[in-house]
Amino acid sequence: MTISIFGNAMKSQTLQEVQHLLEFMKERDVNVLLSQELRQELNLRQYDSYPREDEDNPNDLEPVDFALSVGGDGTFLTTAASIGNRNVPILGINCGRLGFLADVQTQHVDRIMDQLIRGDYTIEQRKLLNVTCSEDGHILAPNALNEVAVMKQGLSSMITIETRLNGEMLQTYEADGLIFATPTGSTAYNLSVGGPIMMPQASGILISPIASHSLNDRPIVIPDDWKIDIRIHSRNGSYLMSVDGRSQIFNDTTTLHIEKAAYTVKVVQIGENSFIHSLRAKLNWGI
Repeated sequence: MTISIFGNAMKSQTLQEVQHLLEFMKERDVNVLLSQELRQELNLRQYDSYPREDEDNPNDLEPVDFALSVGGDGTFLTTAASIGNRNVPILGINCGRLGFLADVQTQHVDRIMDQLIRGDYTIEQRKLLNVTCSEDGHILAPNALNEVAVMKQGLSSMITIETRLNGEMLQTYEADGLIFATPTGSTAYNLSVGGPIMMPQASGILISPIASHSLNDRPIVIPDDWKIDIRIHSRNGSYLMSVDGRSQIFNDTTTLHIEKAAYTVKVVQIGENSFIHSLRAKLNWGI
């Protein structure tokens, strides 16, 4: 078995947990790859690096069975972006705070890892969004696991967002921005602006306005096989697009096309670490 480990190399708690995992894997004769950042920070040259998504594999490394994301949900999103469409299941170990994606607590790591090695787990398929430039079809962001958000830039005035679904006009939003979220991302930025929570296994794309000028604008859920086209107008001629926290600035002559990606992210679920359990624990339901 080969397992690759990802984590924020700038956080001491993450580095301590990675060291523990390396000792654990060594005792069980599990082959380990490290992200380049962890390998450099820990100075562990005896471990091979997991190649980035856009890199070839010069060392002809054997296929990776699982990826471990050690940190919070932000680290999990970074791990998913690094994995890309390589079809490697990801297990999230929580060294952060909230942890809807990274839902394994560090005090349970040894037990959970033993279950993983024994094959006592299930795999959930999490849908992604792609963003392309409608003018040339260039893929701007290939794997949004949580959301794509278009927002005003800095202190500029609110933006105007013409939104079409399958070619038909839905609404022209006057707002600080607009969020297009997956079911997985329903508990992220979408939730903070009053959008609904969806089960990760559900099919749909959530559209939620950010500080809309009209009180009539409400979040809406559309089928996930629909095509979305948006055109943004801004007084300063530019806007910000954020994909799972990775931001780019565009001028408002760019039309964006958003749709469900052709592949999914595989998330490992073990034991009681279900989405329902996370909802109750993280949102204090029943307390």
